[in-house]
Amino acid sequence: MSLLEKMRQDDLLSKVIRNSAHLFSNNSISLVLSLIQGILAARLLGRAGLGLVAVVMGYASTVNGLFSFRMSELVVRYGGEYLEKGEKQRAAALIKGAGIGEATVSALAFVFVALTAGLATRFIAKTPGVEWMFVIYSLGLLANFNTETSTGILQVTDKVKLVGIINLIQSIVSALIIAVAFLLKGNLTSVLCAYLIGKTIYGLGLFIAAQTQVRRMLGSGWLKAPFSILPAPGRLFKFAVSSNLSATAILVFRESEPLWVGFFLNTEAVGLYKIAYTIISFLSVPADPLILTVYPELNRLIVQRAWPRLRDFLRKVTTLSFAYNLVLALSLIFFGRWILWMYGEQYIAAYPAVIALLVGLAFNYTLFWNRPLLLSFGLPTFPLWATVIAGLLKVGLSFLLVPRYGFVMEAALLSFYYILSVGLNVWRGRLELRKQAAAA
Repeated sequence: MSLLEKMRQDDLLSKVIRNSAHLFSNNSISLVLSLIQGILAARLLGRAGLGLVAVVMGYASTVNGLFSFRMSELVVRYGGEYLEKGEKQRAAALIKGAGIGEATVSALAFVFVALTAGLATRFIAKTPGVEWMFVIYSLGLLANFNTETSTGILQVTDKVKLVGIINLIQSIVSALIIAVAFLLKGNLTSVLCAYLIGKTIYGLGLFIAAQTQVRRMLGSGWLKAPFSILPAPGRLFKFAVSSNLSATAILVFRESEPLWVGFFLNTEAVGLYKIAYTIISFLSVPADPLILTVYPELNRLIVQRAWPRLRDFLRKVTTLSFAYNLVLALSLIFFGRWILWMYGEQYIAAYPAVIALLVGLAFNYTLFWNRPLLLSFGLPTFPLWATVIAGLLKVGLSFLLVPRYGFVMEAALLSFYYILSVGLNVWRGRLELRKQAAAA
């Protein structure tokens, strides 16, 4: 029987694909809307204006990530285990603790952005008088006070498709506001407000959806579950701290790219880099739904100690992701310049950065399961060290090369980071799987 026929007959893979399909369809529509609003914003603001918006948004997101404990991963890892064992009270206590912790760090992140807006303006945006923009956009952090916990709840309740629906709604609203701003010849403030409103809709929408599901799953009195029934609180705390450190490292070395480009160069270079990264983000459209749906299944298989099933599942999802990433990569190579032209002729200069980014991100999204596998094995610290090692090399080389060779070099170094860090995670995950299978 061929691998394709086996994939068709695999119930677990079929379940993952069905759940991912809901997210994919909504994300595809959201992508089209994001493409339209991105084109309008780019033509309305120009390179420097677009770069400034990217810096303001990126700074708030980075600060939030620095404080974040990735509660979605904690909820999936341990909440999913408790639910699998029928321990609903423990799951309720865990979810309650995750929600309280996330709300606290969201408030702290907002305060930090407000206090450091002047420094961000001086050293990253390099545009006097825009401190207020950082503060206004950071209000979205308060609206997203429970986003991670809510996402985790929707994952373990098999309602992850609601994430796509809510994302679609916020994309429609943001696109409409930016379209109106474009027609009325609006300014940078109107574009920033459009993104802020979309972020607010997303955060509050996830919270409402998750609360509905958690009440259905655990009952209306779930908030009364005491923290004292949670076993091994030290293990939970260690997992959360490790996730926080991993998230911090990922943000500093990977997801804060507009800030690094702004620091080394200027907002015009940020605008070009932002467009290149936006186009490469097409690869995430099919990958993100798979990440959300595959992680809970990996966790279940490991809890069940179904090692042959786990190995087979990983092989099939990797084959699937490789196939669609190959098609997307070839499409971007051949049509990348034309897509950039839609944003405006001034953005065609970003094409070399598109190709440089394509190598690393295609590798990352093909092996997207690398970190979730290690988390499910209870090895949250290894991805942290892999990220730190690859990230320190990337940043060190950035100081030497980016000021001289520009934003394209930053794109090439990000690809190098992805290949090294993901490669290390895959190696460690496969090693642990062989070890567990041999012990069984």
